[in-house]
Amino acid sequence: MADLEIKNLHAEIDGISILKGVNLEINKGEVHALMGPNGSGKSTLSSVIMGHPDYEVTEGDIVLDGESILEMDPEERAKAGLFLCFQYPVAVPGVSISNFLKKAMDARHPEGKAPAGPFLKEMRENMAFLEMEPAFANRGLNEGFSGGEKKRMEILQMMMFKPGMVIMDETDSGLDIDALQIVAKGVNKMRGADMGLLVITHYERILTHIAPDRLHILMDGRVVMSGGPELVTKLEEKGYDWVREETAATA
Repeated sequence: MADLEIKNLHAEIDGISILKGVNLEINKGEVHALMGPNGSGKSTLSSVIMGHPDYEVTEGDIVLDGESILEMDPEERAKAGLFLCFQYPVAVPGVSISNFLKKAMDARHPEGKAPAGPFLKEMRENMAFLEMEPAFANRGLNEGFSGGEKKRMEILQMMMFKPGMVIMDETDSGLDIDALQIVAKGVNKMRGADMGLLVITHYERILTHIAPDRLHILMDGRVVMSGGPELVTKLEEKGYDWVREETAATA
């Protein structure tokens, strides 16, 4: 049994079917990449996994550590060990980064309150690792941040929360090479036996920094092909037409 199992998952929004039978298994200690053309359902999948209320699951299941999470609210899924790096992180004016992280850490702590000293020490160390100025801790969450700063903030949260299963929804979107390298540095520091990772992306470049163990291709709401890292290069060279042809030939 995989640590995250997506079983024959069907989902729709406003009566429009988007996911049409997704099957995927990810274990902790593994890095999986998910690629596919626009409109294939990649971001929908990440939203459905985290329990976005706009989407309705019509068939199938999502199982985390042996337990179905379909009836869990998003915050319950987060406490169970799921974490989503957003493609477009939102700003929360008036809520400082330090207060946001502390409240989130308190909510996850068994006793309801994370000790302040160790929290501050770890936050400062992680910010330094991600090349974030100390003054960032007092700024409003994502308020006035550049795209790169917002994505670093996502990785900072991941490093603080230490989730068991991470979904990165096109985190590389809009990043220059310097910001991408810093984001990848944070992810690779966390990579290990205690965390599984699903990297959703359009581009090969992030996968040169965060090397996947497996690559899956999503088309028309289904995983139509899976393979090793060599699939990334083939997609970069040939696009998706050959995948469509092979899928049609075996249908």
